[in-house]
Amino acid sequence: MSYFSDLGLAEPILRALETKGYADPTPIQRQAIPALMEGRDLLGIAQTGTGKTAAFSLPSLHRLAADARPRQNAGCRMLILSPTRELAAQIAENMRGYAKYLALNVQCVFGGVPVGKQARALERGTDVLVATPGRLLDLIDQRALTLRHVEIFVLDEADQMMDLGFIHALKRVAAMLPKERQSLFFSATMPQAIADLGRQFINNPVKVEVAPQSTTAERVEQFGVYINQAEKQALLTINLRDGLAKDEDGQSKIDRALVFSRTKHGADRIVRHLMTAGIPAAAIHGNKSQAQRTAALGGFRQGTVRVLVATDIAARGIDVSGVSHVYNFELPNVAEQYVHRIGRTARNGADGIAVSYVAPDEKAYLRDIEKLTRVKLMPLPLPEDFQRQAARLPAPSRKTTETEQRNPHARGGQGGGQRGGRPQGQRPDGEKRRDDRPRSDRPQGERPQGERPQGDGQKRTFRPRGPKTVGAHKTSVRRAG
Repeated sequence: MSYFSDLGLAEPILRALETKGYADPTPIQRQAIPALMEGRDLLGIAQTGTGKTAAFSLPSLHRLAADARPRQNAGCRMLILSPTRELAAQIAENMRGYAKYLALNVQCVFGGVPVGKQARALERGTDVLVATPGRLLDLIDQRALTLRHVEIFVLDEADQMMDLGFIHALKRVAAMLPKERQSLFFSATMPQAIADLGRQFINNPVKVEVAPQSTTAERVEQFGVYINQAEKQALLTINLRDGLAKDEDGQSKIDRALVFSRTKHGADRIVRHLMTAGIPAAAIHGNKSQAQRTAALGGFRQGTVRVLVATDIAARGIDVSGVSHVYNFELPNVAEQYVHRIGRTARNGADGIAVSYVAPDEKAYLRDIEKLTRVKLMPLPLPEDFQRQAARLPAPSRKTTETEQRNPHARGGQGGGQRGGRPQGQRPDGEKRRDDRPRSDRPQGERPQGERPQGDGQKRTFRPRGPKTVGAHKTSVRRAG
């Protein structure tokens, strides 16, 4: 008998857990599942990687299977809201695994793919729907989905939802949900604004708290390298080249490395340099198509690409075993993001290493991180003969733009007057508010002026139609979607 069987979970769910090799519950599963089996609402303070997906999936699937009902057209019985595509896809994949031996349907909808295909998949209804807020509201506005039949509602990563500006979308969703339902609310942090939001969804909840935000993974060794911004790329290339190289036994120090950039363009630039140096790498961020993001993450999971460069938002939902190293190419300007970043390593009892490259104008960010985590980063010296090694690295195949050459801050370099540890009159590279979401996953009020939301998340395109004529170029407007 296992802990899960002692809870009275349905036999098909226990069989699925046995197939996955799950026997011992995580702390959040041990605390949450009994209360959820009783139908209570839940307030969970937990980060990704604590086992919370199974914590809410197992009792919810048990309840849906025990009370079998016909699917309602364009309806769902369980709704799970996630802030990013990758996290939504991961949750749906896990839930399909848990429901492998149940007659329950799981659908997942998010931006970046045609909305029509998703609408058709929901015509006959589904038991479980995992969605991002933007695409959920797109489908509701097109009358391809209704929330009238929701019995269980899960809001995951609530603090990230707030950071991404989804507050108005969440209030719209709250107004559409049936009053009689079971609600689960998860967040890694619980400031007052998140607590106020939670009160709109949950009623007299059981509170479960696991791994508070002020602590970091105990099995992660955390190092800091003090270096000028302009030298970071060379250092990263040398670190990865040496770490990925195999020794006499065919082993390498780095299994998989996750590199964090503060901006999307910075992530692409890092990949170009690494590829030029012969290090296979891929980037994942909001400017990439869904196919590109899926391919990059798939290659990283399979180990065909051992270096993944990501922005903070796109990295949400990356739960890949075997990430041995996390490199903070730039420190995040929000200390909590550091905890999320290094939490990508040291999974499932493994050890992990986090290395942060700290430029002079990032020391204030470092102080905030060390204050939050109560961990002082161990200083790491530069490699021997660093300057000579850096000088021998090949230049990237794509030439640096004139803007980057003229303005070192455009590529995160140093220069200019300093005040308080940062360039005078400027923010560090990437600190300007930039939206890393695809347009179809953004709240409508935040879409850039001049762009209208489309069902498939694409801009309108203007293309000439027909042959050109001398003196008069006739064009027509082709509307996307």
